[in-house]
This record gives sequence, structure tokens and C-alpha cells, in this order.
Amino acid sequence: MKKSEIKFIVELDKENVPERIRWDADDKDQSGFSETKSVSVSLWDHKNKNTMRIDLWTKDMPVDEMKHFYIDCLGGLSQSILNATGDEYMSSQISGLCDRLVKHVKKEG
Repeated sequence: MKKSEIKFIVELDKENVPERIRWDADDKDQSGFSETKSVSVSLWDHKNKNTMRIDLWTKDMPVDEMKHFYIDCLGGLSQSILNATGDEYMSSQISGLCDRLVKHVKKEG
């Protein structure tokens, strides 16, 4: 059985706010740690039937980029729900929300 490992290193300031986030994965194209401004990880707890989440972002990540990041996350979920379940309705509803959010963010900018 193949195993793959994903690693995150989060450097915190004295108030425990992320200053730097780096990540690496065995199957990543480039070897070595890469820097990112935000990470969002969701894990399904099958025993308790709920989701555990880790959402981190560096204090210098711009708000507009954060909004785009979450729209992209939702867009990815739209495709994932379609691939995993074949539920076109759920996928299209999430995709429609993304379209509305993109318009909202463009109006703000």
C-alpha cells in the first residue's frame, strides 16, 4: 500500500497569530517546503458524524485574497461533490453561489 504524507509548519507570533505557513507533500511536483498565506483543512469524524476544521492564514494575507481563496475552496467542493456522489443539484447550487460571490467581490473592488 502506498503512503503519502502532507506536512504543515506554522510559525506563530507571541500572540499565537500565524506569521508564516509552509507546507510539503510527498507527491508535490517540487521537493521541499513551499510558502502559503492560507490553509483550510476539513476532516470527517465518522464516529461523531461531524467535520473538524483547521483554518489558518497569515496576518499579512490581504482580505480580498482571503475572499478569493474561500470562493475557490467552494468551487472545488462543487466539483468534488459531483465527482464523489454524482449529485448534480448540490454541485450546481454551490457553483451558483460561487458565481454570486464573485460578482459581490467584484463590486467591492
